[in-house]
Amino acid sequence: MKTCILGLILIAAPVFAQDAIKDALVKHWKSSADFTLAVAKTMPSENYNFSPNPEEMNFGQVMAHIGAANLGACVRASGMPRPALNDKMNAWLKDQKTNVDKDQAIQFLTETFAFCNTAVGAMTPEKLNAKIGPEGRQLTGFETLWSYFTHTAHHRGQAEVYMRVKGIKPPDYVF
Repeated sequence: MKTCILGLILIAAPVFAQDAIKDALVKHWKSSADFTLAVAKTMPSENYNFSPNPEEMNFGQVMAHIGAANLGACVRASGMPRPALNDKMNAWLKDQKTNVDKDQAIQFLTETFAFCNTAVGAMTPEKLNAKIGPEGRQLTGFETLWSYFTHTAHHRGQAEVYMRVKGIKPPDYVF
């Protein structure tokens, strides 16, 4: 009897671990969305075209870049079809030097984070463990999501520096 119970525990342990990983991804993706949107909303509209130097994306482009990168990662990892984008964001994707205003950025971030929250929440342990990407550069679904979670943090930090350069206090960090 003890052997049978121990066997069941050993079989079930990986499933519980996968659920814990998925739950953490869902929780932190939501926190990342909330914090990124707070950063986007705090920057005044008139500063959305600001960049500290010509080589950098401007603030609006950084916000759009975050949304586009997350969208791509969530589509790849989950296998769900990419949602349709509005004309302005499709134009930006074709020419990423195009300016993105505050309303566009917030709408795009809201939509892409909502899609990601749904995609991440729907992923099975098999999807989290499945290798995706080109030969030699394959990552698991989990690694893909985690890498873009950190990518968002990187660019959100960049956006916060832009805010500080303009004398604007970013929202308090949330994790």
